[in-house]
Amino acid sequence: MKTEVIKIDINNISQEKINYAAEILKAGGLVAFPTETVYGLGANALQKEAVRKIFAAKGRPSDNPLIVHIADIASLDSLVVEKPPIWEPLAHKFWPGPLTMIFKKSSVIPDEITAGLDTVAIRMPVHPIAMALIKASGLPIAAPSANSSGYPSPTLASHVYEDLNGKIDLIIDGGKADVGLESTVLDITVDPPLILRPGGVTLEQLRTIKSDISLDPALANEPETDFTLTSQANLNTDEFLKHKRRDLQGKFIPKSPGLKYKHYAPKAQMVIVDGELDKIVSTINNLVQDIKNSKKRIGILATEQTKDYYKVDTKGNENIVVMSLGSRDCPEEIAANLFKRFREMDEQKVDVIFAEGISKNGIGLAIMNRMKKAAGFNIIKV
Repeated sequence: MKTEVIKIDINNISQEKINYAAEILKAGGLVAFPTETVYGLGANALQKEAVRKIFAAKGRPSDNPLIVHIADIASLDSLVVEKPPIWEPLAHKFWPGPLTMIFKKSSVIPDEITAGLDTVAIRMPVHPIAMALIKASGLPIAAPSANSSGYPSPTLASHVYEDLNGKIDLIIDGGKADVGLESTVLDITVDPPLILRPGGVTLEQLRTIKSDISLDPALANEPETDFTLTSQANLNTDEFLKHKRRDLQGKFIPKSPGLKYKHYAPKAQMVIVDGELDKIVSTINNLVQDIKNSKKRIGILATEQTKDYYKVDTKGNENIVVMSLGSRDCPEEIAANLFKRFREMDEQKVDVIFAEGISKNGIGLAIMNRMKKAAGFNIIKV
């Protein structure tokens, strides 16, 4: 299959190009398109054969459900059988936008989308190209992130091309995805509603609508490698890097994408160092010292506040790559850069990445969620 790439200016959307992409979707093809969160890989959500193509192109496990994208509220009527009262104030405030809500599904939703569950995840994107495409197709569009399963989500069309060239029909290049992290997934079929995946809408924002909205217990108690650093004396990098990662798969069918399998990961092994900032920096520097004479190429994901404190200019450290995620004073900047930096580390062919932990306030909760999954929950606490 030849994958075509077309550019669409977000400020001057070509209806002709949008209609061309919409016809591919109507014919059962796959179209990657920009949203405000990340690039999505779209297919007709009502056609099971088209939906199966998504799983095949991504190499995605079939028990990992998809999100259905709509362009207007009226579309909900045919897709769901129940609308809990909370949906309306949430939709009024956060739709269109990076919030996905889980409803009881109607019979028109194929089981392929929901992994056989009786619920479906639905959102309305705010990105003008995404909205134009959904409207032109006249269809609800099933669209996970447009990347190979398990790899960092794409925030640029070039990321999509790198992963899916030759596997899908069309890529719409609409520039950079602004949020940089996937949508928040909120299960409103339970009371109080539960966040299954943190994302572009924060817990604090959701609680302005309903104060008892909370995190799913699986999020609040995410598994972490039992490796707490109490002193430099017990620091052994090789021991940590060889630590067997936990099996995150389990035997359950998740309601939301991103709950069951390792996600968002760069090719390198990744370790998060979390705690007080000065201790994070000194620990990473010591970790680097511990393995710098090996043949490993080392990556450090720092922040603007810390990037100059890493010892990368001394003799023997030429195999160290330091990249800034952004300013700790602007976590939205870190969110927008996270997946892009993962891919840049891949381009630098690093073997191991040491990443600084950040505050879990606001969108920081979603950032740390993605970082933990990318690291296979390998965390050193200092």
